Amino acid sequence: MSEPKIQPLVVTPEVEQDLAVVKRGCDELLVEAEFAQKLARSRATGKPLRIKLGLDPTAPDIHLGHTVVLNKLRQLQDLGHTVIFLIGDFTSMIGDPSGRNATRPPLTREQITANAETYYAQASLVLDQTRTEIRYNSEWSDALGARGIIQLASRYTVARMLEREDFTQRYRNGVPISIHEFLYPLMQGYDSVALESDLELGGTDQKFNLLVGRELQKEYGQEPQCILTMPLLVGLDGVEKMSKSKNNYIGISESPDSMFGKLMSISDDLMWTYFELLSLRPMAEIEAFRRETQEGRNPRDIKVLLAIEIVDRFHGTGAGQKALANFEARFRDGALPDDMPEVNLAGAPMGILHLLRQAGLCASGSEAQRNVQQGGVRVDGQRIEDKSLTLQAGTYVVQVGKRKFARVHLT
Repeated sequence: MSEPKIQPLVVTPEVEQDLAVVKRGCDELLVEAEFAQKLARSRATGKPLRIKLGLDPTAPDIHLGHTVVLNKLRQLQDLGHTVIFLIGDFTSMIGDPSGRNATRPPLTREQITANAETYYAQASLVLDQTRTEIRYNSEWSDALGARGIIQLASRYTVARMLEREDFTQRYRNGVPISIHEFLYPLMQGYDSVALESDLELGGTDQKFNLLVGRELQKEYGQEPQCILTMPLLVGLDGVEKMSKSKNNYIGISESPDSMFGKLMSISDDLMWTYFELLSLRPMAEIEAFRRETQEGRNPRDIKVLLAIEIVDRFHGTGAGQKALANFEARFRDGALPDDMPEVNLAGAPMGILHLLRQAGLCASGSEAQRNVQQGGVRVDGQRIEDKSLTLQAGTYVVQVGKRKFARVHLT
């Protein structure tokens, strides 16, 4: 079937500005020239583009890593476009195999429904609900039936499916691949057909699935969607992607004080990535902040602005300033030094006494124990009184006395 052509339109300076907003922080935009034409057509006709985000609610809570894509959706909404928040209640029962080396266990409908309700309630803190269309892919997937799914499967080859890196690796290593796993990218791709989406967003690990949707739209005679992939946010350890399983995350339902303290613990270099991917400030303002730090302004001052913005977003205006006051009160007895050493330790979970020795903050176990007993040890501003305390993987500001500090990345 011939592919529908996008009629060329003049790309105006306004469209170029829109395109710059869309590309901010993104990993890849496919195909940029096509999307510029979609933007131009939308401006010319006043018809908003349909922006799709498919989410399988495999867990009820989301962290800041999830909001990278949500922030981009909000930016697109602010440009006047419609976001389709697609709950993968059908595809969740298959289980997304992306990036996995084993078959993913499917969820029950009850689990999916409960997770979806919580997930959207949290996502609504970022999205403009007046420009958000909530859909469930069971609407059309259930209706396909066995005959329809077989017909859909006939439109994609096994050879192309095995182009996926994770499938290829599993096949080469003799790791089983169940037939139903091939259905996942097909069903996700069919969602784009059912919704007639103009643009689909996802993480870099979703690129293959997103492209399947583009190809299936061509097969069904539709104008193909463009693809926007967003990078995976690095967690508090500064190394791995943000993940609950790695305990290097900031949950959006955490308390304001916890969220603020964790944001203040990230490195100065990582702060700029967080600004680009999480902040809604204009890039020109962020670049001005960067120049100020290069000219001598303390990066901590800029990091405070980021922490206040994020806390306010999820806890309401004023919560960030209150968290700042609480944060400063915790550290009033000893200001955090600008040149705090970074220490990477492996072996989580780790006892506090062992950590103090390994981080070079105490010369011996007895010295570490004595400092704890005397109330001279703080972790993230909290005085430690239990010498048997065990710390899980994560990033911590550890203080001994008034002058010894270290930002410890424990894995």
